[in-house]
Amino acid sequence: MALRVRHPNLLSLVLLSLLAFASAKVFFEERFDDGWESRWVKSDWKRDENLAGEWNYTSGQWNGDADDKGIQTSEDYRFYAISAEFPEFSNKDKTLVFQFSVKHEQKLDCGGGYMKLLSGDVDQKKFGGETPYSIMFGPDICGYSTKKVHAILTYNDTNHLIKKEVPCETDQLTHVYTFILRPDATYSILIDNVEKQVGSLYTDWDLLPPKKIKDPEAKKPEDWDDKEYIPDPEDKKPEGYDDIPKEIPDPDAKKPEDWDDEEDGEWTAPTIANPEYKGPWKAKKIKNPNYKGKWKAPMIDNPDFKDDPDLYVFPKLKYVGIELWQVKSGTLFDNVLLTDDPEYAKQLAEETWGKQKDAEKAAFEEAEKKKAEEESKDDPADSDAEEDEEDSEASHESDSESKESGEDNEEDKHDEL
Repeated sequence: MALRVRHPNLLSLVLLSLLAFASAKVFFEERFDDGWESRWVKSDWKRDENLAGEWNYTSGQWNGDADDKGIQTSEDYRFYAISAEFPEFSNKDKTLVFQFSVKHEQKLDCGGGYMKLLSGDVDQKKFGGETPYSIMFGPDICGYSTKKVHAILTYNDTNHLIKKEVPCETDQLTHVYTFILRPDATYSILIDNVEKQVGSLYTDWDLLPPKKIKDPEAKKPEDWDDKEYIPDPEDKKPEGYDDIPKEIPDPDAKKPEDWDDEEDGEWTAPTIANPEYKGPWKAKKIKNPNYKGKWKAPMIDNPDFKDDPDLYVFPKLKYVGIELWQVKSGTLFDNVLLTDDPEYAKQLAEETWGKQKDAEKAAFEEAEKKKAEEESKDDPADSDAEEDEEDSEASHESDSESKESGEDNEEDKHDEL
C-alpha cells in the first residue's frame, strides 16, 4: 500500500521492468546444471588421432559458488568440440544477444576461449574446425601479440573478422563476454557488462564494398600548391658566404721539434672543421601564402556498392558450439545465453558472475597464497645457501688445507647439480 501511494513512479518502473523481462525471448540458455550432458553432443572430431580433449564438469579450482558448475578443458595439446541444438530461428527484425562466461584457470598462453553460432543442419558428432559457422565470438590469446576478442561474421560464405581491436581479459578469473547485434546493423561488444566497442557492420567489417570511394578520374589541378613551406624570397645570401672554407689549419698545432724540412718536406698544420662553415646556403623557410593543403581526390558513390538491408540477418541459427585448440588446458565455460533482450543478458550476468566475482577473487588469492607457500617449502635454495655458508666457514679453519678443501667442495656441488 505504501509503495502504491507514496512511490507511484517507482511502481511504474518496476512494472515496466517486469513486463520487459516477460517479453524477452530466450532462444537458448545453458547454466550447466544437472542433465546438461543430454543437451550437449561431444564431437568425435580428432578422436581417431587421439587428439580429442575431454571435458570436466566442475566449478573450477577457485570459484564464488561451488554448486555453480560449467565445462572445462582438461587435457593439454588437444582439440575440443562440443555443441548444443536449439529451435531454429532468425534474428530478422530482432536484436541478437550472444553471451557466455569464460575463465582461464591455467593462465592461458596460447588457445581460444570463443564460441560459435551455427546455422542449418549440422552433424554434431562431426562438428569441428572445418564446420561452417555464422558467428564466432570470444577471447583469443596466444603469446604477446594476440590478446583480443574475436568477432567473426560469415557473409556470402566468407568469414569476416572485425577490423577494430578489442582487447580481452587475460587473468585467471571468470569474465562475461557479450555480443549484441541490432536490426539497424549496429553492434556492441561488452566485457563484464561494460561496453568495450560499438560501431556498424558497414564500417567495422568488410562485408560489403564501401559506399564511397575516391574518384579514380580525379586529378590534382596543375595550379594546386601543396607546399606548406617555401624559401623566403626576401632572404639573401650573405656576401662572402661561399668563400668560407669547410676546414682550416688547426691553430693549436705546432711543428714537431724533430721535424726536418729537408728530409720531411715543408711542415703544414693539420686541418680541422671550420666552426664558421655552415654548409651550402639555403634561404630560411616561411609559410606558403598560396598553400591549399594536401590534395585529396573527391569521394563519389561506389558503383560496385549494393546495399543489403538484411546484412545483419542470420536466418537459420540452430546450434551453439565450442570448437578450439588449446596448448594448455583449463578454460571453463558457463552461462551461455541467446536472447533478444540486452537487459535480460545484463541481469543474468549480474545474477551469476556479478554475485560471485568477489568471492571467486578471494578464493583465487587464497589459492595463490597456498601455492606460493608450498613452492617455498619445496624450494631447496635456502638449504643450499646454508650448506654453502657452512662450507665457506670450514674452508677458513685451516690455511694448510684450504686449496684441497676448495677443490673437494666444487666436486661435491657439481655432483649435487
